[in-house]
Amino acid sequence: MSFLEELKQYSWEETKKYIYSIKSVDVERVLAKRHHDIYDFMALISPEAERYLEPMSALSRKYTQQRFGKTMQFYIPLYLSNACVNHCIYCGFNHNNPIHRMILNDEQILKEVKAIKSMGGFEHILLVAGESPRQVGIDYMENAIKLIKPYFASISLEVQPLKQEEYTRLINAGLNAVYCYQETYNQKRYKIYHPKGIKSNFERRLDTFERMGRATIHKMGLGVLIGLEDWRTDVTMMALHLRYLQKHYWRTKYSISFPRMRPHEGDIFQPNIVMNDKELAQLIFAFRIFDNDIEIALSTRESQKFRDNMLTLGVTSMSAGSKTDPGGYAACVTGELEQFSVNDNRSPKEILEVVKSHHYEAVWKDWDQALN
Repeated sequence: MSFLEELKQYSWEETKKYIYSIKSVDVERVLAKRHHDIYDFMALISPEAERYLEPMSALSRKYTQQRFGKTMQFYIPLYLSNACVNHCIYCGFNHNNPIHRMILNDEQILKEVKAIKSMGGFEHILLVAGESPRQVGIDYMENAIKLIKPYFASISLEVQPLKQEEYTRLINAGLNAVYCYQETYNQKRYKIYHPKGIKSNFERRLDTFERMGRATIHKMGLGVLIGLEDWRTDVTMMALHLRYLQKHYWRTKYSISFPRMRPHEGDIFQPNIVMNDKELAQLIFAFRIFDNDIEIALSTRESQKFRDNMLTLGVTSMSAGSKTDPGGYAACVTGELEQFSVNDNRSPKEILEVVKSHHYEAVWKDWDQALN
C-alpha cells in the first residue's frame, strides 16, 4: 500500500477535531510515556499542550543531546536557478512573476563555490533551483554535482521531483540527500496553492518520496509550509508520512523542517494561518519527543533571537549566511530576486560564536567521502 492510500484513511476534519479536543490529562499521560504513537504526537501539538512547554522543552533537550550530543550541523544553500514553470501563489519564483530568470553556468557556479568556501568551513551544501525540467533538468543537475563535488563532503538537492532512475544517476554522481516539501497534505485544497505547473499534481509529488526510497538515497527531508492550512493537522499528516517512510525505507535517514511563510516578490498572498514563535517551539519539542532520532532543520527564514533560543532545545541543523538568489554569494549576477526574504542575516562566523557560547560544537558535514 502506498502512502497515498494510507493518507486517504485519515479524514482531515476528523483529525483536526481530535487534536483540538485534547485535554490536559491526555498531555500529562503522553509526557509520562517513553515511546509515542501518532495520537501521542497529536496531543503534544494540541492547543492544550501549550501549557506544558517547560517539561516538553526539557525532554526535547534531553533526547537531542542523547542522540546528537552538543552539536549543531551547519549547511548553506546554493541557488542555481530561479527559472520555474510552477504557479505557486506563495512563492517569489512563481512563473507569472515578472522577474529576471537566471540559470548559473559552470563559471558562475564555481564563483559561488569560491565565495562560499571563503566564508568558513562549510562542507554541507544544499543545491536549490526552481522547477524547470527543460532548462534545469537531470543533465544540468548531474553536471552541477560533479562540478562542486571536489569542494564539499556532503551534497544535498532541493529541486523538482525526479524519476527513480534519475535519483540513482545523481547518487552515483555524488548526491547524498534530497529535500522535497509537500507544502500541504490537504489534498482537497492543494490545487488552490498550486494551480498550474508540474507541482500542481498532488499525487505525483507525494510519490516522490517513494522514488527516493527505492533509489536508496542516504537521507531525505520532508516539510510543510506553515501558513497554508491548519498547521497542527498538516504536521500530523507529515508525521504519518514519516512513520510510513521509516517502515518501508529503513536504511534512509530523515530530516524535517517547517518553514513559516516569509515575504517574497509578487507578495499578494497573505498566510491563512499565522504561527507564532511559541507554537513553532512547541512543534519542535513535539517532534523531538515523538522521534528522538529525526534531524530537525531551522533555516535563516527564522529570526536571530528564535534560532539562538532553539539552539539547545531540539534543533540539529541550521543554515548560515544564506542567499536565496542565484549568484548571491559572489555577486556574479545582478538584479536577481530572492525566493524569500532572509530573516537572520548574521555571518557564519557570528553564528558559530553563538554556538560556541552555548558550549556546543559546530559540525560542518554529516557525510564523509570515505563512506562512498
